[in-house]
Amino acid sequence: MGGKNMKQFFRKIGRIFTRSIDNQLNYKEVLNMIKKWQNVKLIDVRSIQEYNEGHIDGAICIPLYELQSRIVEKVNNKDTVIILYCASGVRSLKGKDVLDKLGYKNVYNLKGGMNGI
Repeated sequence: MGGKNMKQFFRKIGRIFTRSIDNQLNYKEVLNMIKKWQNVKLIDVRSIQEYNEGHIDGAICIPLYELQSRIVEKVNNKDTVIILYCASGVRSLKGKDVLDKLGYKNVYNLKGGMNGI
């Protein structure tokens, strides 16, 4: 890989990394956001089994593998504030990327997921 291509590669990686960590919230920040805005959608991207074993009050379950196909049925306004979470924060970051690509503008990730509560 030449110098110019290497620079472009690292710039792209930097943008992806920055985008992924940009909208990370801890649990206290999530609670404050829910209190501040009425129309916040809290989405658990874990499996239905994990969701049934315990979830944050008010959260809806859309497993990560269904997120792209089912998000519109739950959130059709792309300006809605959406907070995603999973067990550790990994799947919800992937979900954030999916929603970003679909044009959702206010997507946040619960840092550390359920383990971070």
